[in-house]
Amino acid sequence: MKPKSHRGTILMEDCEVLAHDPHPGDQYVLRVTAPGIAPRATPGSFAHLQCDPSLPMRRPLSIMRVDARHGWMDFLYKAIGQGTRLLAQRKPGEKISILGPIGQPFQIDPAYPRPLLLGGGVGIPPMVFLADTLRRDKQFKPLVLMGSEVPFPFRPRPSQFLIPGLPEGAIGAMPLLEDWKIPNRLTSLQGYPGCFEGFITDLARHWLQTLDPAQRQAVAIYACGPHPMLEATAKLAQEFDLPCQVSLEEFMACAVGGCAGCVVKVQTSQGPAMKRVCVDGPVFDAKAVFA
Repeated sequence: MKPKSHRGTILMEDCEVLAHDPHPGDQYVLRVTAPGIAPRATPGSFAHLQCDPSLPMRRPLSIMRVDARHGWMDFLYKAIGQGTRLLAQRKPGEKISILGPIGQPFQIDPAYPRPLLLGGGVGIPPMVFLADTLRRDKQFKPLVLMGSEVPFPFRPRPSQFLIPGLPEGAIGAMPLLEDWKIPNRLTSLQGYPGCFEGFITDLARHWLQTLDPAQRQAVAIYACGPHPMLEATAKLAQEFDLPCQVSLEEFMACAVGGCAGCVVKVQTSQGPAMKRVCVDGPVFDAKAVFA
């Protein structure tokens, strides 16, 4: 079916399931055809999926990977409720109605060529998408740190990259990012082999403390994950006087700005304001959200 335009830039598309792979911790990686949506997607944007024809209410999922040329998208999600558990039953060859791309993405600034990407749990997908975008521009040298309290949805392997200042033994890495030649490390409090034992912001602080002032001025932080992690990330950015963008996670109904069910309080130049995470975000300046 030809995709239909929705609100000017958002498309509604019937997408075929190409692959749907289960992983430990009730996690799934879903790949769908999306020739209309994929070329428009940018890091930080998300899509609204119809989980099952029997369930009218859609579910918002962050976009993890896109291939604009071949017209497909990947989503990583955790089956935790009725909708996502129904979604987990969808099989290759089936069609899923998808709205997307939705939301304000991360703003990549060439003034900060050493991006620090922090992804916690279901906040990992936007960081993978952002890393994929950054690697295509040779001026950027990203470092990606990812944390999870359930098994990672991939088999970690020892990193090929030496990162000065990181604790000895913190060698676990995501194979996909390693193949992309992007330095990365994993964190967890669950004692997973090769992972840093602690919070993702603790590992980020280890790295930032190794940089001299000139190197630190080249760093900008991009983060997505649970609210406590983002709040800690905002404090970390303030501690080192770094620019920081955060992608918020909120429950959504319409996801296109109509219901105002996902509003958050944000500081603006005119004072406090209520902003919709779906269309005014999900990416915001950390100072605006965690003032």
